[in-house]
Amino acid sequence: MSAPTPAFWAGKRVLLTGHTGFKGGWAALWLARLGARVTGVALASDQDPNLFDLAGVAGHVDSRIADLRDRDGLAAALGGQAFDLVLHMAAQPIVRASIEDPIATFATNVMGTAHLLEALRAQQGLQAILAVTSDKVYANAETGRAFAEGDALGGKDPYSASKAAAEIVTQSFARSYFDKAGAPVATARGGNVIGGGDFSRDRLVADIVRAGRSQDVTVLRHPEATRPWQHVLDCVAGYLVYLERLAGDPAAPRALNFGPRPGGPAVTVGELATRAVEALGAKPWRHEPDPHSLEARSLGIDASLAKQVLGFESRLDAPAAVDWTMDWYRRQADGAASALALCEDQISRYESLR
Repeated sequence: MSAPTPAFWAGKRVLLTGHTGFKGGWAALWLARLGARVTGVALASDQDPNLFDLAGVAGHVDSRIADLRDRDGLAAALGGQAFDLVLHMAAQPIVRASIEDPIATFATNVMGTAHLLEALRAQQGLQAILAVTSDKVYANAETGRAFAEGDALGGKDPYSASKAAAEIVTQSFARSYFDKAGAPVATARGGNVIGGGDFSRDRLVADIVRAGRSQDVTVLRHPEATRPWQHVLDCVAGYLVYLERLAGDPAAPRALNFGPRPGGPAVTVGELATRAVEALGAKPWRHEPDPHSLEARSLGIDASLAKQVLGFESRLDAPAAVDWTMDWYRRQADGAASALALCEDQISRYESLR
């Protein structure tokens, strides 16, 4: 199976947006480990605790705090610096937060993407840009069928719609500007990502960890819902492998799904939560329905094209992803190792998998 190539990344000038977030923090640490020269641009984390601080991510990248909604502020943060590769991960990623504040979500996910691409289009020598969207970009009729890259885009909640709109914005900039400059621009649609260091509100694993540490009960809104669960290292590995291919092959697909191995069984929220609370020794979860929820009951993505084109597929199935995740939180809470050491250990373990 394909994996990020140290020889490719060594010395590369990489712009990573969202480095203060959960997935972005893991990406920053892995890129630094691979020898890349990483510039991170993002808002300061609004979580306490957060992986950025716990793992000392700022010590591994050139960290610049800026708001992608502020076009001039973003341009100033980039400071005219030249980059070889761009991984755009900054976003407002929470569905319920998007329902509470749709305008801020659209401003970040749509206009933030447009501002970034506008700031980059005058650059010379860009090798590739990858914008991360979501598995929720597809028009979901709740049929249970896994979505493929050619399916229609849509979104019945502001988060999903903003990510679908970001897909269209990215395509428009690619065709209008970057294709002409020979710089491939693509989107990556990742599954539901879990892993150590996520302390976000309204994220399943983070909610379970908080409840377990405070001796509370985790409350599930939709335990019957299915999701394409994926460990953060599988997700980030897919993005990096994709960027490598884009940089060397302008004919590579301009959108790819990344999720569980094709053909694997669907795993419900309840099944994943049960394994997680048992791994933590926490209290069993409780179901409290939310009749007003807009969240999809069924969601799956077909990642077979990534395997076909890149030779890449996830190395950890859902049970293994839960085990790795809960082991990270247990060891971090016990003080057995620092957050940075735990991340570095899991990256090393992941790289050794075949």
